[in-house]
Amino acid sequence: MYPSPTSAERSEDETRQPRKRTARACDACYKRKIKCDAAVPQCNWCSHHNIPCTFERVIHKRRKDKTNANTQQKSTGLAERIDRIEKLLTDSLFREPTANASPTSSGPSGFEIKLPGPSHGQSSLPSSVPLHFAGRELSVVSQLTGIPFLLPEGQEWVQSRTGQKIDVDKLSPTRPPWEKQRALNSYAMFNDLQTGQIFDLPDRKVLELHLERYRLSLMQSIFPIVDYELFQETIDAVYQKPSPDSCYAESSLRGCIFAFLAFSSLIMNPCNEVTAPTPPPVDGEKYFMKAHLLVPQILQGTPTLDGVQAITAMALFELITGNLQSANYFGTLAARMLFMLGAHTSYPDEAEYPIKTTRGRRSRVQRQLRIIFWLGFTIEKDVCIRIGQPQMFTDENCDLTLPPGYVEQLYADMQVHHCVEELRTYEITRYPLFPVDLRLSIIKSRAYSALYSFKALKKTDAEILKDIRELDDELERWRMSIPLEWRPTLSFSHETPDPNVSMHSVMLRLNYHLCMTIIHQSSSRCKSWAKGQGGMMDGVSSSLALSVEASRSTLLYIEAAEHVLVDGIFWTLIFYPMSALLAIFCNILQNPSDPQATKDVRLLRTATGMMERLFSRQPFAVAEIVHIKLVADFVSELYRLATCAIEKAWNEGSH
Repeated sequence: MYPSPTSAERSEDETRQPRKRTARACDACYKRKIKCDAAVPQCNWCSHHNIPCTFERVIHKRRKDKTNANTQQKSTGLAERIDRIEKLLTDSLFREPTANASPTSSGPSGFEIKLPGPSHGQSSLPSSVPLHFAGRELSVVSQLTGIPFLLPEGQEWVQSRTGQKIDVDKLSPTRPPWEKQRALNSYAMFNDLQTGQIFDLPDRKVLELHLERYRLSLMQSIFPIVDYELFQETIDAVYQKPSPDSCYAESSLRGCIFAFLAFSSLIMNPCNEVTAPTPPPVDGEKYFMKAHLLVPQILQGTPTLDGVQAITAMALFELITGNLQSANYFGTLAARMLFMLGAHTSYPDEAEYPIKTTRGRRSRVQRQLRIIFWLGFTIEKDVCIRIGQPQMFTDENCDLTLPPGYVEQLYADMQVHHCVEELRTYEITRYPLFPVDLRLSIIKSRAYSALYSFKALKKTDAEILKDIRELDDELERWRMSIPLEWRPTLSFSHETPDPNVSMHSVMLRLNYHLCMTIIHQSSSRCKSWAKGQGGMMDGVSSSLALSVEASRSTLLYIEAAEHVLVDGIFWTLIFYPMSALLAIFCNILQNPSDPQATKDVRLLRTATGMMERLFSRQPFAVAEIVHIKLVADFVSELYRLATCAIEKAWNEGSH
């Protein structure tokens, strides 16, 4: 017999040897769990008790061997699965798209979404949020109310309702009609900026003239990208100090100046033409590129007010000029800087108002940081809605308590800004107006989270309708809180004109109707459309009808207010009518025999002419002509297909 090794030295086979001897025990010893010597013909126990010594029980295979086999099999299967996943990921990440390829995107619900093959030069794929209308999944969208990157099923539905072969290049473009791709001449501009002059400052007098015009214009209140007194300190620091203390600090200061001039180039008409100076024009694209080249240095340094103002002004410049992906990029950078500076939770001391009596510079800086937070918050909501990207500023992460006295002063300040005589002596002592009422921006944020986030796409019909009802109630409370002379009506028609129509009232109404569309359009995702559930269908049908009516009001109001629209805001304004056109178009195809469909087609035709007039008022560069043609082709194709749908329904009904 071999000597017994230690437990550390035993092999697996050797440790199983005692179990083999135990397994040869007779039936009686095995039952009593005693050691059996396996003697023949009787073991010691059976002989002593004079009982039969049998070996008739069934001996099962060793459990450990089976476990080992299963483990080995599972390990092999897991390894093969990991190999398959890695291969799929590698193929997805590094495979170059071909002209005939149809990439797939996994949607939030776990199903695959087939996208049309992208044309050459496509810079981005759409969001994985699917567009539904009346329970039908039509496309993958880059915004909430329906950019039609049509799925094959969506194309088939359009063709079945119109009897026409659609022009996919016009109706399903590679990028949204309201989004402009930055012109490639930026590279040529970069080459023109010689190394020794690339960060040279503009003439100080020119800069101060632009700042003075900004101070006396309505733009200071709507887009408060800089504080006048603090920006004067920035100018002094850059132009008077021969050597900066830090290259990063210098980058933030210069970047803020360049970004401000880029934004100032977009100011077309000052509010007060009597007192506002007329500075010499500047090349906004050139100063944007200068600021852009300083972004790495700004991000490497300690976050400062000047740095975050520079990045926010660049995001705003890109939003106004239609470069939405770039606006989203800069907005995200600004949000992170604001988080680091604590502007998403901190509040200036309420006792420091009005700002003329502030106790020190620190309070003024804190106040301006909070203003930049709200400006960034407003920008983000517009960008997220237009391109379908997730939010960073949310209720969970930010203190969304409104600025002290904001609601009480908002519409009083609006009245002052419409009076030139009062504006001459008016000093902004509280918070500015911002592009949109901050309460509407908060509703947009909550609507996005509740109805269009990844988590929201998994909600049941009852949960969706509950969120729609709560958001609709919140929107109605906001509407009723607006003074009567500014209050938007539930729907707009030429029979109920707006007596106080102005550029600000236009943006107010358009954003109100957009919120209505966003909230109620989500009812199209309910499964009740397919199941035809009686009581639930009443709710989803009425909700969808409200979103379509809000879209009609959008087009009618823009037509009525066309005379007050300022020049140069084409890319800012285009999103509202385009999203409304899409909702109305889908509704016509859904109900072509409805008498309202004929009126809606006329509305599409009117909107087409209105868009053409807006085109003519935009000071386009040559490089933008291709984008204008994209929009024109898109609108004309919608009108053609809607007309065909009604004619097809009429012909079928007459037979």
